[in-house]
Amino acid sequence: MIDPVAYTPRMAMGKHRRIRQPSMWVATQDLPRSAAHPFYERLNQLLDHAGFDAFVERACAKFYAPVLGRPGLAPGRYFRLLLLGYFEGLDSERAIAWRASDSLSVRAFLGLEVHEGVPDHSTISRTRRLIDVETHAAVFTWVLQRLADAGLVRGTTIGIDATTLEANAALRSIVRRDTGEAYDAFLTGLAQASGIDTPTRADLARLDRERPRKGSNADWTHPHDPDARITKLKDGRTHLAHKTEHAVDLETGAVVAVTVQPATDGDTTTLVETLQTAATQLERVCPAGDVVREVVADKGYHSTARLVDLTELGIRTYISEPKRGRRRWRGHGAAQAAVYANRRRIRGARGQWLLRRRGEYLERPFAHLYRTGALRRVRVRGRDNVTKRVLVQTAGCNLGLLMRTLFGVGTPRGLQGRAAAVFGVLATLVASLTTALGDLRWHVASLGTDQRPPHPELHGPLVLLPAASFTTGC
Repeated sequence: MIDPVAYTPRMAMGKHRRIRQPSMWVATQDLPRSAAHPFYERLNQLLDHAGFDAFVERACAKFYAPVLGRPGLAPGRYFRLLLLGYFEGLDSERAIAWRASDSLSVRAFLGLEVHEGVPDHSTISRTRRLIDVETHAAVFTWVLQRLADAGLVRGTTIGIDATTLEANAALRSIVRRDTGEAYDAFLTGLAQASGIDTPTRADLARLDRERPRKGSNADWTHPHDPDARITKLKDGRTHLAHKTEHAVDLETGAVVAVTVQPATDGDTTTLVETLQTAATQLERVCPAGDVVREVVADKGYHSTARLVDLTELGIRTYISEPKRGRRRWRGHGAAQAAVYANRRRIRGARGQWLLRRRGEYLERPFAHLYRTGALRRVRVRGRDNVTKRVLVQTAGCNLGLLMRTLFGVGTPRGLQGRAAAVFGVLATLVASLTTALGDLRWHVASLGTDQRPPHPELHGPLVLLPAASFTTGC
């Protein structure tokens, strides 16, 4: 007799059969469409209406062979691929190429037929190296002009703020500027000089901790990214990094200028280049406007010399002042007047309102560009390459602002969430209608009787939602 406890029934193992999909013909209008399709269609309509492809082809004509040459990546398609870094949250060109080959909506945005192949990531990288920084800056200016035409650029009140981007370089790979010696070899030499003939990794780590001065940018550099600087990031880690600084129109939220500078330069030093770039950009897109008349920044930009310079240029400053104690102004009347005027302005009602607006309109682009836009760590090396990526990424952020103003949605993910909300409202409406119809049937069947509804908690008046609840904004 078989013990039912000890007996374990066995099942036959099914085998996976490979079935080859026969070739078929499918009409393009019958292909599945995602929630991102309407967004990219509207964005392409916006770019085509403004002549984006013709503009970038004229700007990039000098980088291509006029008659013969290997078929290259079209400029309009190249810049659209980089814009995907912002809209899809992709940090590398390899990820951009993979996403473009995997998404029908992205392929439609790039203008690729179903049978066409997606450009390889190496082709994107080579095209980026081929086109210079000035052309990428021209594309940024072109997008800013579209915002100015839509009334989204005022240019009178400018907010300045900066952040650090982690470089695509490791600290363990740095070398000495004078001899080219690697960091591990340098520590090994120090250990042997101190009496340790064959130091272990633990000995080297202990010796490195005990060193009073280490990681100086004057002594060390990275062989593959000499523009990166050793600095402390926003999260407290020490790493090689670049510094990017934004100038934002505080009336509309448009980013009017962006610069990439050495990560070790102070805010009061980098402020000059960013303000000059912002003034140049605004004069191009708003030639008849009164631009850069007010500057708003945090206390890292407070400097007596900078306040005096901005006052001489006729610019009103709203820069938070750090606590420095009592100061002596004997013989520095101009500096005293500039500092006191700035202090008086930031304590006023408009100053407090501008500082609150600075926290909203300056921090939000950082979150969009570098957190959800996945550019907190750059995947390219060299300041020029980083500047190219940041310029096009910021142009995508401005396009998102324009799309949000015109169509109600600034990113394809926002449209996807809006569509999910619409479907949820429709489901709620269908459930309400079903409940109401069930109650109506019960009332009709129970006329003349003394029965109660079977589900009192579901019994109630039918509430119709307004038609505005079903708009997708696109």
